[in-house]
Amino acid sequence: MSNLEINNIYCIGRNYRLHALELGNEVPKEPLVFTKPTHAIMSMNGNEIELSAQAGEVHFELEIVARIGADYTEDAEPEQLIDGIALGLDLTLRDVQSRLKAKGLPWLPAKGFKGSAPLGQWLPYPGASSLAGIPFELLRNGVTAQRGQAADMLFPIAELIHYIGRHYGLGAGDLIYTGTPAGVAALQDGDRLQALWAGQEVGSCTIKLA
Repeated sequence: MSNLEINNIYCIGRNYRLHALELGNEVPKEPLVFTKPTHAIMSMNGNEIELSAQAGEVHFELEIVARIGADYTEDAEPEQLIDGIALGLDLTLRDVQSRLKAKGLPWLPAKGFKGSAPLGQWLPYPGASSLAGIPFELLRNGVTAQRGQAADMLFPIAELIHYIGRHYGLGAGDLIYTGTPAGVAALQDGDRLQALWAGQEVGSCTIKLA
């Protein structure tokens, strides 16, 4: 896989039915897209991630992340465009997000703060059919907090690529956070998070709330 500079970070909300329902949201009829700034990205490689305890309640959301390696065209297949996949966290200030949603305001303060998009190691893209059945999991202090697979997505990665490409543009170095399964919850100081892909750890971090 190439060593691409990260450009745009597209994120998909409510792409797993049970996650939408657990937060009391409607299940969307088309992809719900929002963005994060590149300053949100940080490594998830056994390190400590320091977050503000004063900003609000921080929830974890584990997601499959697709990295785009070539500029989008409508006739391109996902296998031609995806440069690699990883597991990442879409950290969310849930109480802030709730206030913004109630006022009809953008989610940036809740979703785009510095360090809100930790990323594990990059892996080869196995193709859509294989990806669909590979389980991914988040352990919190050794206990399973979230578990899912791409087959459970409301909008599969191929559909997300075409939707984003047509509406917003998609090019080399762009990332797509593809949505989170059910099980999100607030982080506590000292939490140890481990991202597992087919049972193998591909990212980990310890949370420090200061």
